[in-house]
Amino acid sequence: MGAGVSGGRAGALLVVGDVVTDVVARHRGPLAAGTDTAAVIRTLPGGAGANVDCWAARSGCADVRLLGRVGADAAVWHERELHAAGVRPLLVTDPQAATGTVVCLVDAGAAAERTFLTDSGASLRLEPADWSDALLDGVGRLHLSGYLLFTESSRALVRTALAAARARGVPVSMDPASAGFLEQLGVGRFLAFARGLDVLLPSRDEACLLTGLHEPADAAARLSETVPLVVAKAGADGALVARAGGAPVRVPAVPATPRDTTGAGDAFTGAFLAALLTGSDPEGAAARGCRAGAEAVSRVGARPPHP
Repeated sequence: MGAGVSGGRAGALLVVGDVVTDVVARHRGPLAAGTDTAAVIRTLPGGAGANVDCWAARSGCADVRLLGRVGADAAVWHERELHAAGVRPLLVTDPQAATGTVVCLVDAGAAAERTFLTDSGASLRLEPADWSDALLDGVGRLHLSGYLLFTESSRALVRTALAAARARGVPVSMDPASAGFLEQLGVGRFLAFARGLDVLLPSRDEACLLTGLHEPADAAARLSETVPLVVAKAGADGALVARAGGAPVRVPAVPATPRDTTGAGDAFTGAFLAALLTGSDPEGAAARGCRAGAEAVSRVGARPPHP
């Protein structure tokens, strides 16, 4: 199926996506409504698009770029953090909106499950005027954060970027980002857009939502009839790699003791794309993604440590 499905295409990774500030609150046991719940709280850089780039750099991608939008309140901090992670930030400073913020409520119990409270702020105010076809110079793969489909202006930017990539023969991937937001957008609208993609990286829940099927393997196979390569991320069950409607190949997870599952899917995606760029086949790239996901859940926060 060409460079969109297998590795071997040299060049940079350009991610277009969200940059936000994460406020991570780790608590143990249920939240106590109407009163205090003890927690350990940290403020960290985040955003699905930015996280993917940081994990791609961590996984050996030498040229990683990020187009995103932030508020003036935190632009300098986010640029500094991205540079330190090995990412080249191409950030637009929004003159009106503050930087997006996500409150991550993490149950510090065995499962380390998390709940997000999201204020997208400037992150989803990207617009076609923020795009230039020159952004694709030297780029081997374009990755789009699915969060960008959830506002009209950033949807328009995504269409512009996708058309530019198609014209240059640059393969395009997307992570659907959020089952909750997908329901609001509409499955049909998402699938209509997905027909222009080369690679889709849904979670297990997102794959099932997009197909109406209950078994992740069936859902991955069905989605690969629309997108040539589908890699469904299944957490402790590893990943499913499906191509062109065929039976998926299961790639096992790497055992880990979870502390915070925030960003695990982004870690998988970043490592997976870095591996494709350096010549791995999809199954080998998925194995790299599983290793990064295991590293991600073993630490607090959505990004790897600085190199």
